[in-house]
Amino acid sequence: MTNTSTFSSIKRYMKLVTTKSKPLILIGPVDLPIDVDGQTYLFKWYTWLTEDNVKEGDTLEDVYTMLEGKPLAHKQLSSILVYGDFESQDEAYVRLHSICHTGDVFGSLLCDCGEQFKAARRMIVKEGCGAIFYLADQEGRGIGLYHKAMAYLLQKQGLDTVEANKVLGFEDDLRSYDEAISVLKILRNLPINLITNNSHKVKELRQGGIAINKRIPVWCEMTEYNERYIETKIERSGHIKGKLT
Repeated sequence: MTNTSTFSSIKRYMKLVTTKSKPLILIGPVDLPIDVDGQTYLFKWYTWLTEDNVKEGDTLEDVYTMLEGKPLAHKQLSSILVYGDFESQDEAYVRLHSICHTGDVFGSLLCDCGEQFKAARRMIVKEGCGAIFYLADQEGRGIGLYHKAMAYLLQKQGLDTVEANKVLGFEDDLRSYDEAISVLKILRNLPINLITNNSHKVKELRQGGIAINKRIPVWCEMTEYNERYIETKIERSGHIKGKLT
């Protein structure tokens, strides 16, 4: 039986969102104070869940009842960090950031992901409005953490990122942005400024109906550790070359 009082206090933060594949359950916003370069900024945090058992016609109460008491720690869930008046402000900066456990959490210098994540947060608070979509099923361009470890071992033997993925039986990029696009449309109808170097990402969002006012490059420092990785993204993965400082 549904805990009616708990559901009543939560339901206004829940929303069922239609996507191309299956419904997703968006929850938020949750106030989240975040440190950016030693200063605290208040972001609004959302996350979402896709659930195979959600059927067309289900209500929020049906979904709440189905999930009540059900642990979800085994699922990879995406997040959104929103800053400022994201719904209405004319200029909003958006980063669709693929999870990178090694770069974002451990601070690995083999890629530029962690630095891009930090740079996007700095840019958004500086400009006063924006959102970072942290996409949890996109590790290693979609191959997952286990195969990413294999790819790193193959790179030590001389392969680049693309070659390693293909040797392991994968295409260069398996990522889909359909869910993120659906959620973005719920949160904002106005054009965005997209923080990315990836021309394919620009194309995917525009094809999904997102109006992009301009693309903002996010190149970070090139080092002896990430040089080949960055060069491969430019030469083989459609990333738009910008100034590498």
